[in-house]
Amino acid sequence: MTTADDLPVLGSLGEVAALVERNPRLFVRWSHGPAADLGSAESTDELTGVRMPGLSANPLGIEPWWEDRSPELWVARRLHDYSHLPRDKGPGVRPWVLLGRVVGRGPDNEPLVGDVEPVAWIDESVIEAAEEAVARQGSPWGTLRRNE
Repeated sequence: MTTADDLPVLGSLGEVAALVERNPRLFVRWSHGPAADLGSAESTDELTGVRMPGLSANPLGIEPWWEDRSPELWVARRLHDYSHLPRDKGPGVRPWVLLGRVVGRGPDNEPLVGDVEPVAWIDESVIEAAEEAVARQGSPWGTLRRNE
């Protein structure tokens, strides 16, 4: 019997980008995984403790203004922005791709996603490749955790 955590693993930026190009309604979530998340299908605002009506996630879909730029670089940027979360949230937190419907916005204006369908795990090597791709851009990009 399979569980919510028995998902395929995406092993390259190219694989993630190809998936996103096929389905722009995908999101990435950094957590202990679908099995841990889908029991309540809600996130909690860490500052106030308020339950929110969906899972905090970030869209992976490529915006039209990105035009014909590299889909791999788009994905690298989206993954790099939250790559600090495993350090902040502790062991076992990792990124996974999901399909869902935006049901609201969290306090950081992040989408809250309902009707979640787990799609795949993202391998740690993809995060390392994302960090390398961002570093090659030559700009002081940094993650959203700007004080590091």
